[in-house]
Amino acid sequence: MANSVKKDPRFEEILFTQEQLEKRIKELASWVNKTYKGSKDLILVGLLKGSIPFMAQLIKDIKVEHMLDFIIASSYSGDTKSTGNVKLVMDLNVDIYDKDVLIIEDIIDSGITLYKVKKGFESRNPKSIRIMTLLNKPSRRQADIKPDIYGFEVPDKFLVGFGLDIKEKMRNVPYIGVFNKKYLDKL
Repeated sequence: MANSVKKDPRFEEILFTQEQLEKRIKELASWVNKTYKGSKDLILVGLLKGSIPFMAQLIKDIKVEHMLDFIIASSYSGDTKSTGNVKLVMDLNVDIYDKDVLIIEDIIDSGITLYKVKKGFESRNPKSIRIMTLLNKPSRRQADIKPDIYGFEVPDKFLVGFGLDIKEKMRNVPYIGVFNKKYLDKL
């Protein structure tokens, strides 16, 4: 943890500072620029709501022409554990047929939601489909899904900040840390 960061007392520890996140996201944008250099139809699809800070930072350094779209899909229903049932709340506005699709996610945990989203997208016959996530938590994976690229591999702890929420709160924290569950009832 950087000494310059003032830690919220509800966090047990800070895993990634704002500076660390921004540096790695620039590297991820560079990967997008190389991977999709010749693409004429790149669509970045953010999974709402958690992907917003990551995606907003990412597109600042993407030089390849692209469109943005979003979906809302969840298997959590406001709880801290996946229900296993994926609910599609909002679908894409654009047609992805014969397009390059890059799904942008904040964290892949169980992978259940992302697996079902990807399968649904594949049925629409995109030219290509890849997954980028800021955080990868393979220790909790329940679905057969792997990101094409990720920012950081993380431990099996409850993470909050930079888009990751607890009871729909704390997404605006500019760093990512381990939430202290003793504060759960105080939110």
